[in-house]
Amino acid sequence: MYVCVCNAVTDREIRDAVKRGVRTLGDLSATLGVATCCGRCTDCAQQVLAEAVGADACCAGGDD
Repeated sequence: MYVCVCNAVTDREIRDAVKRGVRTLGDLSATLGVATCCGRCTDCAQQVLAEAVGADACCAGGDD
């Protein structure tokens, strides 16, 4: 699904960016240009980002 129409960024691209180390909306904006034009995607982008960061942390597996 397209999250940022202005920059043609999809939820899959956001998830891939998280796998490469993106953790904040600022990082996401710098990397993919999300929320740098009209800003209408900000809430959705933050939600996809938060879900992806949470999933990435769960899958990373730690030495607990």
